[in-house]
Amino acid sequence: MTALDSTARIDRLIEAVGEIEAPVEEALRAVPRHMFVPPVVLAGPDGALQLVDRDTDPNAWWDAVYSRMPLVTQLDDGRTPLQAKAGDYSSSSSAPSTVVDLLELLDVGPRHRVLEIGTGTGWTAALLAHLVGDAALVTSIEVDQAVAEQAAKHLGEAGISPRLIVGDGALVVPEGAPYDRVHATCAVTEVPYAWVEQTRPGGVIVAPWHTGFGAGHALRAVVRPDGTAVGRFRRFADYMVMRSQRGGFDAQHGEDSTGRTRVDPRTIAGAPPGAALAMAASTGLRTSTRTEDDGRVLLWLVDPADPGQWALVTYEPGADDYEVYQVGPRPVWDEVVNAYFAWVTWGEPERRRFGVTIVPEGQSIWLDSPDHVIG
Repeated sequence: MTALDSTARIDRLIEAVGEIEAPVEEALRAVPRHMFVPPVVLAGPDGALQLVDRDTDPNAWWDAVYSRMPLVTQLDDGRTPLQAKAGDYSSSSSAPSTVVDLLELLDVGPRHRVLEIGTGTGWTAALLAHLVGDAALVTSIEVDQAVAEQAAKHLGEAGISPRLIVGDGALVVPEGAPYDRVHATCAVTEVPYAWVEQTRPGGVIVAPWHTGFGAGHALRAVVRPDGTAVGRFRRFADYMVMRSQRGGFDAQHGEDSTGRTRVDPRTIAGAPPGAALAMAASTGLRTSTRTEDDGRVLLWLVDPADPGQWALVTYEPGADDYEVYQVGPRPVWDEVVNAYFAWVTWGEPERRRFGVTIVPEGQSIWLDSPDHVIG
Protein backbone atom coordinates (compact mmCIF):
# COMPACT_ATOMS: atom_id res chain seq x y z
CA MET A 1 0.00 0.00 0.00
CA THR A 2 1.29 3.45 -0.89
CA ALA A 3 1.44 6.42 1.45
CA LEU A 4 -1.31 8.01 -0.64
CA ASP A 5 -3.57 4.99 -0.14
CA SER A 6 -2.91 5.09 3.60
CA THR A 7 -3.72 8.81 3.77
CA ALA A 8 -6.97 8.25 1.89
CA ARG A 9 -7.98 5.53 4.32
CA ILE A 10 -7.20 7.77 7.29
CA ASP A 11 -9.30 10.52 5.70
CA ARG A 12 -12.25 8.14 5.34
CA LEU A 13 -11.87 6.90 8.91
CA ILE A 14 -11.84 10.45 10.30
CA GLU A 15 -14.91 11.28 8.22
CA ALA A 16 -16.67 8.15 9.52
CA VAL A 17 -15.86 8.95 13.16
CA GLY A 18 -17.40 12.40 12.74
CA GLU A 19 -16.53 15.72 14.33
CA ILE A 20 -13.16 15.46 16.09
CA GLU A 21 -11.32 18.12 18.08
CA ALA A 22 -8.34 19.46 16.14
CA PRO A 23 -5.51 18.16 18.40
CA VAL A 24 -6.95 14.63 18.41
CA GLU A 25 -7.48 14.65 14.65
CA GLU A 26 -3.87 15.76 14.17
CA ALA A 27 -2.74 12.88 16.38
CA LEU A 28 -4.79 10.38 14.36
CA ARG A 29 -3.10 11.59 11.18
CA ALA A 30 0.38 11.59 12.71
CA VAL A 31 0.04 8.15 14.32
CA PRO A 32 -1.61 5.81 11.77
CA ARG A 33 -3.52 2.91 13.30
CA HIS A 34 -2.04 0.32 10.94
CA MET A 35 1.39 0.71 12.55
CA PHE A 36 -0.07 -0.70 15.79
CA VAL A 37 -2.18 -3.60 14.51
CA PRO A 38 -0.68 -7.12 14.38
CA PRO A 39 -0.82 -9.12 11.14
CA VAL A 40 -3.65 -11.37 12.36
CA VAL A 41 -6.76 -10.06 14.15
CA LEU A 42 -10.41 -10.89 14.67
CA ALA A 43 -12.71 -8.35 13.06
CA GLY A 44 -16.23 -8.03 11.75
CA PRO A 45 -19.46 -6.06 12.06
CA ASP A 46 -22.09 -6.62 14.75
CA GLY A 47 -19.94 -9.00 16.77
CA ALA A 48 -19.67 -11.56 13.94
CA LEU A 49 -15.89 -11.68 14.14
CA GLN A 50 -13.77 -13.53 11.61
CA LEU A 51 -10.05 -14.10 11.35
CA VAL A 52 -8.37 -11.48 9.16
CA ASP A 53 -4.80 -12.19 8.04
CA ARG A 54 -2.71 -9.47 6.41
CA ASP A 55 -0.60 -12.00 4.50
CA THR A 56 -3.45 -14.03 3.01
CA ASP A 57 -5.99 -11.21 2.51
CA PRO A 58 -4.29 -7.81 2.72
CA ASN A 59 -7.30 -5.88 1.42
CA ALA A 60 -9.55 -7.28 4.17
CA TRP A 61 -6.88 -6.46 6.77
CA TRP A 62 -6.51 -2.86 5.62
CA ASP A 63 -10.28 -2.46 5.44
CA ALA A 64 -10.59 -3.73 9.02
CA VAL A 65 -7.78 -1.51 10.32
CA TYR A 66 -9.35 1.63 8.88
CA SER A 67 -12.89 0.79 9.84
CA ARG A 68 -14.68 1.97 12.98
CA MET A 69 -14.50 -1.55 14.40
CA PRO A 70 -12.49 -2.77 17.38
CA LEU A 71 -9.96 -5.45 16.45
CA VAL A 72 -9.48 -8.37 18.82
CA THR A 73 -5.82 -9.27 19.21
CA GLN A 74 -5.88 -11.86 22.00
CA LEU A 75 -8.18 -14.54 23.44
CA ASP A 76 -8.22 -15.94 26.98
CA ASP A 77 -5.10 -14.02 28.06
CA GLY A 78 -3.17 -15.73 25.27
CA ARG A 79 -4.13 -19.29 26.14
CA THR A 80 -6.33 -19.70 23.04
CA PRO A 81 -5.01 -19.02 19.52
CA LEU A 82 -6.91 -16.36 17.60
CA GLN A 83 -9.84 -17.96 15.80
CA ALA A 84 -13.50 -17.20 15.26
CA LYS A 85 -16.02 -18.29 17.89
CA ALA A 86 -13.38 -19.37 20.38
CA GLY A 87 -12.57 -17.97 23.81
CA ASP A 88 -13.10 -14.67 25.57
CA TYR A 89 -11.64 -11.44 24.24
CA SER A 90 -8.72 -10.31 26.41
CA SER A 91 -6.90 -7.64 24.36
CA SER A 92 -7.76 -5.48 21.37
CA SER A 93 -7.21 -2.38 19.32
CA SER A 94 -10.17 -0.32 20.49
CA ALA A 95 -12.76 1.17 18.15
CA PRO A 96 -11.40 4.49 16.82
CA SER A 97 -14.58 6.37 17.72
CA THR A 98 -14.26 5.26 21.35
CA VAL A 99 -10.55 6.11 21.40
CA VAL A 100 -11.42 9.60 20.16
CA ASP A 101 -14.21 10.02 22.72
CA LEU A 102 -11.96 9.18 25.66
CA LEU A 103 -9.03 11.27 24.45
CA GLU A 104 -11.33 14.27 24.09
CA LEU A 105 -12.69 13.71 27.60
CA LEU A 106 -9.13 13.46 28.89
CA ASP A 107 -8.35 16.92 27.46
CA VAL A 108 -4.63 16.21 27.41
CA GLY A 109 -2.33 19.03 26.38
CA PRO A 110 1.32 19.86 25.78
CA ARG A 111 3.71 18.86 28.58
CA HIS A 112 1.08 16.99 30.55
CA ARG A 113 2.39 13.94 32.40
CA VAL A 114 0.13 11.03 31.54
CA LEU A 115 -0.36 7.57 33.01
CA GLU A 116 -2.00 5.08 30.67
CA ILE A 117 -3.52 1.94 32.19
CA GLY A 118 -3.39 -0.83 29.58
CA THR A 119 -0.82 -0.42 26.81
CA GLY A 120 -2.60 -2.88 24.52
CA THR A 121 -1.27 -2.56 20.97
CA GLY A 122 0.54 0.68 21.82
CA TRP A 123 -1.63 2.88 19.60
CA THR A 124 -3.18 4.99 22.37
CA ALA A 125 0.20 5.45 24.05
CA ALA A 126 1.53 6.76 20.74
CA LEU A 127 -1.44 9.11 20.34
CA LEU A 128 -0.88 10.41 23.88
CA ALA A 129 2.81 10.95 23.14
CA HIS A 130 1.88 13.09 20.14
CA LEU A 131 -0.65 15.09 22.16
CA VAL A 132 1.77 15.92 24.99
CA GLY A 133 4.64 16.57 22.60
CA ASP A 134 7.20 14.40 24.40
CA ALA A 135 6.92 10.61 24.64
CA ALA A 136 9.00 10.63 27.82
CA LEU A 137 6.05 12.26 29.62
CA VAL A 138 3.84 9.21 28.93
CA THR A 139 3.98 6.20 31.23
CA SER A 140 2.04 3.15 30.06
CA ILE A 141 1.53 0.00 32.11
CA GLU A 142 0.38 -3.37 30.76
CA VAL A 143 -0.37 -6.44 32.87
CA ASP A 144 0.26 -9.00 30.10
CA GLN A 145 3.92 -9.65 29.24
CA ALA A 146 3.22 -10.84 25.68
CA VAL A 147 0.93 -7.89 24.94
CA ALA A 148 3.51 -5.49 26.40
CA GLU A 149 6.25 -6.95 24.19
CA GLN A 150 4.10 -6.59 21.09
CA ALA A 151 3.31 -2.96 21.99
CA ALA A 152 6.99 -2.22 22.57
CA LYS A 153 7.74 -3.62 19.11
CA HIS A 154 5.06 -1.45 17.48
CA LEU A 155 6.23 1.67 19.31
CA GLY A 156 9.87 0.99 18.50
CA GLU A 157 9.10 0.59 14.81
CA ALA A 158 7.19 3.89 14.93
CA GLY A 159 10.11 5.63 16.64
CA ILE A 160 8.03 6.53 19.72
CA SER A 161 9.47 5.88 23.19
CA PRO A 162 7.09 6.27 26.13
CA ARG A 163 8.00 4.71 29.46
CA LEU A 164 6.65 1.13 29.32
CA ILE A 165 6.04 -0.96 32.44
CA VAL A 166 4.74 -4.50 32.87
CA GLY A 167 2.54 -4.73 35.96
CA ASP A 168 -0.88 -4.27 37.52
CA GLY A 169 -2.27 -0.86 36.65
CA ALA A 170 -4.51 -0.89 39.72
CA LEU A 171 -1.43 -0.29 41.87
CA VAL A 172 0.72 2.80 42.31
CA VAL A 173 2.99 3.54 39.33
CA PRO A 174 5.46 6.06 40.80
CA GLU A 175 7.85 6.32 37.85
CA GLY A 176 6.15 9.34 36.25
CA ALA A 177 4.06 10.66 39.13
CA PRO A 178 2.51 13.00 39.96
CA TYR A 179 0.40 12.78 36.82
CA ASP A 180 -1.74 15.42 35.18
CA ARG A 181 -3.89 12.82 33.44
CA VAL A 182 -4.72 9.15 34.02
CA HIS A 183 -6.22 7.34 31.04
CA ALA A 184 -7.55 3.80 31.39
CA THR A 185 -8.02 1.66 28.30
CA CYS A 186 -9.62 -1.12 30.32
CA ALA A 187 -12.94 -1.00 32.15
CA VAL A 188 -13.18 -0.94 35.93
CA THR A 189 -15.97 -1.83 38.31
CA GLU A 190 -14.30 0.32 40.96
CA VAL A 191 -11.80 3.11 40.33
CA PRO A 192 -8.54 2.21 42.13
CA TYR A 193 -7.70 4.88 44.68
CA ALA A 194 -4.07 4.56 43.56
CA TRP A 195 -5.04 6.53 40.46
CA VAL A 196 -6.29 9.38 42.62
CA GLU A 197 -3.36 9.52 45.02
CA GLN A 198 -0.79 9.79 42.22
CA THR A 199 -2.67 12.52 40.31
CA ARG A 200 -2.13 16.17 41.15
CA PRO A 201 -5.09 18.30 42.35
CA GLY A 202 -6.99 19.43 39.29
CA GLY A 203 -5.77 16.43 37.33
CA VAL A 204 -8.21 14.32 35.35
CA ILE A 205 -8.95 10.60 35.37
CA VAL A 206 -10.83 9.10 32.42
CA ALA A 207 -11.88 5.47 32.56
CA PRO A 208 -14.57 3.17 31.17
CA TRP A 209 -16.80 2.14 34.07
CA HIS A 210 -18.33 -1.32 33.83
CA THR A 211 -21.69 -1.66 35.55
CA GLY A 212 -22.30 -5.35 35.00
CA PHE A 213 -25.59 -4.27 33.41
CA GLY A 214 -25.22 -3.85 29.66
CA ALA A 215 -22.57 -1.61 28.11
CA GLY A 216 -19.99 0.50 29.91
CA HIS A 217 -19.84 4.24 30.56
CA ALA A 218 -17.05 6.79 30.16
CA LEU A 219 -16.24 8.37 33.53
CA ARG A 220 -14.40 11.69 33.77
CA ALA A 221 -13.30 12.53 37.32
CA VAL A 222 -11.30 15.48 38.65
CA VAL A 223 -8.95 15.08 41.60
CA ARG A 224 -9.55 17.55 44.44
CA PRO A 225 -7.04 19.03 46.92
CA ASP A 226 -8.51 16.92 49.74
CA GLY A 227 -7.33 13.70 48.04
CA THR A 228 -10.73 12.68 46.67
CA ALA A 229 -12.02 12.68 43.10
CA VAL A 230 -15.47 13.52 41.77
CA GLY A 231 -16.84 13.03 38.29
CA ARG A 232 -19.74 12.11 36.06
CA PHE A 233 -20.52 9.48 33.49
CA ARG A 234 -20.41 11.18 30.10
CA ARG A 235 -21.01 8.72 27.28
CA PHE A 236 -20.76 5.15 26.06
CA ALA A 237 -17.45 3.30 26.51
CA ASP A 238 -17.38 -0.48 26.37
CA TYR A 239 -13.98 -1.99 27.14
CA MET A 240 -12.65 -5.28 28.48
CA VAL A 241 -12.56 -5.30 32.27
CA MET A 242 -9.25 -4.86 34.09
CA ARG A 243 -7.99 -8.35 34.87
CA SER A 244 -7.70 -7.80 38.61
CA GLN A 245 -11.39 -6.73 38.69
CA ARG A 246 -12.93 -9.26 36.33
CA GLY A 247 -14.65 -11.39 38.91
CA GLY A 248 -16.56 -14.35 37.59
CA PHE A 249 -20.00 -15.64 36.87
CA ASP A 250 -19.37 -18.83 38.80
CA ALA A 251 -22.86 -19.40 40.19
CA GLN A 252 -23.02 -21.96 42.99
CA HIS A 253 -25.99 -24.00 44.10
CA GLY A 254 -27.68 -23.72 47.47
CA GLU A 255 -31.10 -23.05 48.96
CA ASP A 256 -33.38 -22.25 46.03
CA SER A 257 -36.89 -21.07 45.22
CA THR A 258 -39.01 -20.74 42.10
CA GLY A 259 -41.58 -18.03 41.46
CA ARG A 260 -43.15 -15.96 38.71
CA THR A 261 -42.82 -12.31 37.70
CA ARG A 262 -44.82 -10.05 35.43
CA VAL A 263 -41.75 -7.93 34.73
CA ASP A 264 -40.33 -8.93 31.36
CA PRO A 265 -36.63 -9.78 31.94
CA ARG A 266 -35.86 -8.12 28.61
CA THR A 267 -36.83 -4.83 30.27
CA ILE A 268 -33.92 -5.30 32.65
CA ALA A 269 -31.50 -6.77 30.11
CA GLY A 270 -32.09 -3.95 27.63
CA ALA A 271 -32.49 -1.08 30.09
CA PRO A 272 -31.23 2.39 29.07
CA PRO A 273 -27.84 3.57 30.38
CA GLY A 274 -29.33 5.56 33.26
CA ALA A 275 -31.33 2.57 34.46
CA ALA A 276 -28.29 0.32 34.14
CA LEU A 277 -26.28 2.69 36.33
CA ALA A 278 -29.06 2.85 38.91
CA MET A 279 -29.48 -0.93 39.08
CA ALA A 280 -25.74 -1.58 39.28
CA ALA A 281 -25.16 1.05 41.96
CA SER A 282 -28.14 -0.01 44.06
CA THR A 283 -27.56 -3.77 43.95
CA GLY A 284 -23.89 -4.45 43.18
CA LEU A 285 -25.02 -7.33 40.97
CA ARG A 286 -23.85 -8.39 37.53
CA THR A 287 -25.86 -9.79 34.66
CA SER A 288 -25.43 -12.10 31.72
CA THR A 289 -27.95 -12.61 28.93
CA ARG A 290 -28.40 -15.29 26.29
CA THR A 291 -30.98 -15.53 23.52
CA GLU A 292 -31.93 -19.04 22.43
CA ASP A 293 -32.87 -20.15 18.92
CA ASP A 294 -36.47 -20.68 20.06
CA GLY A 295 -36.79 -17.02 21.11
CA ARG A 296 -36.34 -17.53 24.84
CA VAL A 297 -34.17 -14.98 26.63
CA LEU A 298 -32.25 -16.12 29.71
CA LEU A 299 -31.17 -13.44 32.17
CA TRP A 300 -28.78 -14.35 34.97
CA LEU A 301 -28.10 -12.08 37.95
CA VAL A 302 -25.28 -12.88 40.36
CA ASP A 303 -23.59 -11.27 43.33
CA PRO A 304 -19.87 -11.24 42.36
CA ALA A 305 -18.90 -11.09 46.03
CA ASP A 306 -21.00 -14.18 46.83
CA PRO A 307 -21.68 -16.53 43.88
CA GLY A 308 -24.10 -18.45 46.11
CA GLN A 309 -26.57 -15.59 45.57
CA TRP A 310 -28.00 -15.59 42.05
CA ALA A 311 -31.12 -15.79 39.93
CA LEU A 312 -32.19 -16.94 36.47
CA VAL A 313 -35.21 -15.28 34.87
CA THR A 314 -36.52 -16.69 31.60
CA TYR A 315 -38.53 -14.86 28.97
CA GLU A 316 -40.86 -17.17 27.03
CA PRO A 317 -42.36 -15.84 23.77
CA GLY A 318 -46.08 -15.27 24.18
CA ALA A 319 -46.08 -15.62 27.97
CA ASP A 320 -47.69 -13.08 30.30
CA ASP A 321 -45.44 -13.90 33.23
CA TYR A 322 -42.00 -15.44 33.57
CA GLU A 323 -40.23 -18.00 35.73
CA VAL A 324 -37.81 -16.72 38.36
CA TYR A 325 -35.37 -19.23 39.80
CA GLN A 326 -33.43 -17.81 42.77
CA VAL A 327 -30.61 -19.36 44.79
CA GLY A 328 -29.57 -18.15 48.22
CA PRO A 329 -31.43 -16.09 50.82
CA ARG A 330 -30.90 -12.79 49.00
CA PRO A 331 -33.82 -11.98 46.64
CA VAL A 332 -31.61 -10.63 43.88
CA TRP A 333 -34.36 -10.43 41.23
CA ASP A 334 -36.62 -8.44 43.55
CA GLU A 335 -33.77 -6.04 44.32
CA VAL A 336 -33.11 -5.42 40.64
CA VAL A 337 -36.79 -4.83 39.90
CA ASN A 338 -37.03 -2.40 42.82
CA ALA A 339 -33.94 -0.54 41.60
CA TYR A 340 -35.34 -0.30 38.07
CA PHE A 341 -38.63 1.17 39.24
CA ALA A 342 -36.83 3.53 41.62
CA TRP A 343 -35.12 4.87 38.49
CA VAL A 344 -38.55 5.23 36.87
CA THR A 345 -39.82 7.11 39.95
CA TRP A 346 -36.84 9.49 39.76
CA GLY A 347 -38.04 10.52 36.30
CA GLU A 348 -35.90 8.09 34.29
CA PRO A 349 -32.70 10.18 34.59
CA GLU A 350 -30.19 9.76 31.79
CA ARG A 351 -26.56 8.74 32.17
CA ARG A 352 -25.11 12.25 32.52
CA ARG A 353 -27.03 12.88 35.74
CA PHE A 354 -25.12 10.13 37.56
CA GLY A 355 -21.69 10.59 39.09
CA VAL A 356 -19.11 9.04 41.37
CA THR A 357 -17.04 10.13 44.35
CA ILE A 358 -13.77 8.27 44.95
CA VAL A 359 -12.20 8.24 48.42
CA PRO A 360 -9.54 6.01 50.03
CA GLU A 361 -12.26 3.71 51.39
CA GLY A 362 -13.92 3.15 48.00
CA GLN A 363 -16.41 4.83 45.70
CA SER A 364 -20.02 5.97 45.90
CA ILE A 365 -22.45 6.50 43.03
CA TRP A 366 -24.85 9.44 43.17
CA LEU A 367 -27.64 11.10 41.23
CA ASP A 368 -27.43 14.83 40.42
CA SER A 369 -25.35 15.66 43.49
CA PRO A 370 -22.76 13.88 45.68
CA ASP A 371 -25.26 14.40 48.51
CA HIS A 372 -27.76 12.02 46.83
CA VAL A 373 -25.88 8.72 47.07
CA ILE A 374 -27.66 5.71 45.58
CA GLY A 375 -24.99 3.07 45.97
